[in-house]
Formats: sequence, structure tokens, C-alpha cells
Amino acid sequence: MGSETLSQMNPEEMTNPFSLLQPAPSVLAPRLGKFAVPGRRPIQTPHYIAITSRGSVPHLAHDVLRDHTAIGSLYFGLEDFLEKLPHEVPPIYNVPRAPHESALRKFVSLPDDILLLLGARRVPPIVCPPPNTDKSIAILTSVGFRQLEAEQYVDAVQKLRPDVVVGLADMVLGQKPGVKRREKMVDRTHAYTRDATRQLYGAEESDLKTLYFAPVLPLENTQQTLYFGELRDELRPHISGLALYESASLSIVPEELGDLPRLTFSEPKTPQVVLRDISLGADLLTIPFIGAMSDGGIALDFVFPPKQSEGDDGLKPKPLGIDLWSPSHATDLSPLVEGCACYTCTKHHRAYLRHLLSAKEMLAWTLLQIHNNHVMDRFFAGVRASIADGTFDEAVKAFERVYASSLPKVTGQGPRLRGYQVHASGPSEPRRNPRAYGRLDDAAEKFAEAQASGAIPDADAGAEELEERGFAKEAR
Repeated sequence: MGSETLSQMNPEEMTNPFSLLQPAPSVLAPRLGKFAVPGRRPIQTPHYIAITSRGSVPHLAHDVLRDHTAIGSLYFGLEDFLEKLPHEVPPIYNVPRAPHESALRKFVSLPDDILLLLGARRVPPIVCPPPNTDKSIAILTSVGFRQLEAEQYVDAVQKLRPDVVVGLADMVLGQKPGVKRREKMVDRTHAYTRDATRQLYGAEESDLKTLYFAPVLPLENTQQTLYFGELRDELRPHISGLALYESASLSIVPEELGDLPRLTFSEPKTPQVVLRDISLGADLLTIPFIGAMSDGGIALDFVFPPKQSEGDDGLKPKPLGIDLWSPSHATDLSPLVEGCACYTCTKHHRAYLRHLLSAKEMLAWTLLQIHNNHVMDRFFAGVRASIADGTFDEAVKAFERVYASSLPKVTGQGPRLRGYQVHASGPSEPRRNPRAYGRLDDAAEKFAEAQASGAIPDADAGAEELEERGFAKEAR
């Protein structure tokens, strides 16, 4: 089903794409659902949304993504496509398209069945020194920081036409906001959401089929009472989901909004945290550690629920991944994970992957990304099965008993960092790349010290002086 069929869909079908597959409490409980946008591949929930960088999943070309992964939904950050100056028209806006077609889909050359989600910021976001304002948020483009006006974001949605858009939120990154700042966060986010939904869906002639996910701030319920009230009473016909920035916010979702899908940007650090979020009612999750582990040369190795034979021997917890930089894998001809059915494990062995990493071959990270996404697909399939048969809580306890509480530490050098990754994500964060030009400064400083001490002669020194200092011998 293509874009032309999508444009003819019933508005009721477009604003209510999510359905619960079995009765469940509206909050604080794991639940099974189905997020089905007409014309797109249905998503059985709970599930994860793959994160992109510069329009694609890192290390995965489009044909690799299609042939060797089960990824059916992608999240894009608008700041990936914008220029530094607000008046500059980014190339993505100039893509030739029919009125009903998605410029975002055509620009990134993706098939019609993949669900596209658009937000203003990347995941995870980078701390921006410029502050947000009443009418804009600070973003980091490929060439520097700038402000993204709320009206510009609405205009981008109308031009790019993603399947789902995450509304603007006045987030404070890298520090804890004060009392007055929290009040301002709510007021601004409330205004962003109210104005955006009116502009996108208020006009009778609007044919926009993009679904709007309203942001929920990482604040207490009492601080967002008026905002939740308007979402429930006035804006509910235009809201198709909620976007939450910390798992604790799952507990403050009003019961009247409990039937909406919940997309979390809580950046879980381990599978255990993912399970906790699911237990609180998360439906769709973004999981940055998938790509981080691939970059670090680590192959994920866990299943849910764990095998019954594991964890009963009293030994130390099983690692959540395999560090392929370890010398022990140099001659190991076994697959990354025994029994894994992914392309990487069925076609290659550990020794080959370690060789690729040592040689800095891009194929190494491609194969790791294929494997790690397959592990997460299998993980979420097990989660959904356990929720369906009522064994989820017991399986979570077994998982926590069997596996280590943290992912393996990265020991090797990953691929070249992208420009936005070099920026610090928080205060006191160490330099991500070593100084490239400082070595020249150090050498110049040492040269000047040597010259000052007389160890190195001046450029005007004659042959006798050079010979005396041992730098040359005069020809006789």
C-alpha cells in the first residue's frame, strides 16, 4: 500500500492507529499492543524504534537494512538535515514530490512500508549552549548551533510529511532545572503543542496525515495538570500518542490518555532498564546502546526469557555481550553467539570479526549492527510472548539473576566519530577525540626551549659554530 492509498484513508483510522491486544491497566503495567499506520508495516508492541544518523541507521546501507534486518520503523532528527542559518533552504525541502508524497521518504530513499518518525533533536540529544525561547528551541546542525522556531518546525512537518511527528518540548539538558525554570518548561511545551496542532490539523482543508505525539516533560504530575487537562479535553482529537523523556513519567499519564501509545526517550543503559520501562507500560522505545555497543566492537549476547539451565549453578552473572577486541577471539572460529540465526552468525566467525576490527574495516561494524539488532528483535519477541502468557514478572526476575547488571566496557577503538558526536553531552565530559593539532604545538614548544638553551644553533650560525656543536663537519 503506497502513499496514494494512504492519502485516501479515513481520518479516524489515521488518528487512532494503536490498539491494545488484551485488557491491561492503563498505567504501570506491561501491555501488548499493535501500532498499525495504514500503508506501513505494523509494529507489535512493546518494540523499539531504530535510531538514524544523517538519514540512515549507522553502518547499515538501505539494501542491508532491507535484506538482513527486521527493522520496520526509523526515528529521524530534523537537526540532521538543517543548515546553520535559518534563511538557508536545506536540500531536503527541494525534493521533487507530489502533494501527497513524503519529502522525507523520498530524500532518504526508503520503501513505503517503513514507518518514519520525525523529531526536532537527535537521540540521544547533544547539550546546546544557546537557551530555548518562548518561540524556539536550540538545536545543533551539521555546521553549528542555531534556533529552530516553532513555526519553522510546523513548516518542516508540512513539507516533509513523516508518518509520526514528535512535538517540540522545552527540555533542559545537562542540568537540573529550578522551580521557575520548570514552570517555564510546562508553559512553553503547552504553547508549542497547542499552536502546532492548530496549525497542522485545525484548517478544514488540511490533508496532512502525519500523526502527532505530544511530549510529556520529565516533571511531576502536579506541575503539568493544566497541560494534561488540555490534552485530554481540547487537543485529544489531534493527539495520536505520547512522547516521554524519562521512565518515571509513565506513572503520571492520566487514565483518560491511557489508550495512547507511549514512545519513550529515556535512553536506557541496559536491557534490565528496558524491561523496567516495559513493566511501567512503555510501548515504543528508543535504545541508543544498540549502536553504541556496535561501535565499541561488542556483540550483544542475551535472550529473554533466559534459558532455564542458566543461572542455577551459582556462578557469577553472564555477560550481556562479547568484546570482540579481546585477543582470545583471534583464532576462534565459532559464531558470535551459538544458535543465533542472524546473517553475521550464520556466515562469519569471531576471528573474522576481530580481524575486521583490527584492520578498521567498515564491514566489522556493519556485521555487528546486523547481529545486535537481531538480538534486540529476539529480545522483544520474548518480552511480548511472556506478557501474553502471564510470565513476564517471573521472567524479569530470572533475567536479572542470570545476566550482569551492566553492559561490557568498551576496550577498543570504534569507528570515526561523526561531527555532532564530538561535542560534549554533559558537563565535565572528557574529550572524545585526542587533540590532532596539539602535537605540533608541543613540538614547537620543545624546539624553542632547546634553542633558548643553546642546544640548537641559530639559523645564522657559521660552519665553525656548527662543527663545534657537533651538527656538521667542515669539508677540507
